[in-house]
Amino acid sequence: MTTTATTPMPAIFFGHGNPMNALQENSFTQAWAGIGRALPRPKAIVAISAHWYRPGTLVTTMKKPRTIHDFGGFPRPLYEVTYPAPGDPALAARVQKLLAPVVVEQDELWGLDHGTWSVLVHVYPEADIPVIQLSIDETQPAAFHFEMGQRLAPLRDEGILIMGSGNMVHNLHAFAWGRHPVEPFDWLIRFEKQARALMLENDPEPLIEYEALGRDAMLSAPTPDHYLPLLYVLGARREGDEVTFPVEGVDGGSISMLTVRIG
Repeated sequence: MTTTATTPMPAIFFGHGNPMNALQENSFTQAWAGIGRALPRPKAIVAISAHWYRPGTLVTTMKKPRTIHDFGGFPRPLYEVTYPAPGDPALAARVQKLLAPVVVEQDELWGLDHGTWSVLVHVYPEADIPVIQLSIDETQPAAFHFEMGQRLAPLRDEGILIMGSGNMVHNLHAFAWGRHPVEPFDWLIRFEKQARALMLENDPEPLIEYEALGRDAMLSAPTPDHYLPLLYVLGARREGDEVTFPVEGVDGGSISMLTVRIG
């Protein structure tokens, strides 16, 4: 058992990929489990998932968030997965204060979607760490989401894990659905290489305005929902924080499974 966190906690973006990862033991899920064993035990988790993407900013405030199965067409065992982590209304109130003057509404309906629980079932399988989710406001530009991460950064000094979950490269139109492994698309390789270099150089501005990076970026993130959680994590970075990539790989040729750890 890991010890309780001393400050600061890292901020981590997980490339979550296929919901079936919740049930599978593969190189990605094994690496997620390894992250959980290596981290100091957080007091709580603030999760920003690609799958709570809507107009406005909300934070879950229920004491017992439900497990949301927000997908279709998967085997029955996936719908039977539950992740009964407690909520944390006090932390939700703290997040509201940190994000002011942005209006953050309290939410008692959402819960934990698969962007959060499909990863956490491996990182913290006991589901005994409080988790709240923060929605992504689809009406706001990318810079807004980076700034939200900056405002959340003080939570790291309070033993809170800031967790983004999406995929830096997420193009389902190009995804290979067959059983045979496929080579990653060249545009994915180029964009991931470029993004990693910018993160290592602590130069986030081009990643915030990623659409200006051209065709490779637009093919890699044709919609912003899975990309934006990365900006919350990059926004929580402080001067001197190391960036590492504890999980790497590509699924179906067009989805990057890269995990980005700050601190």
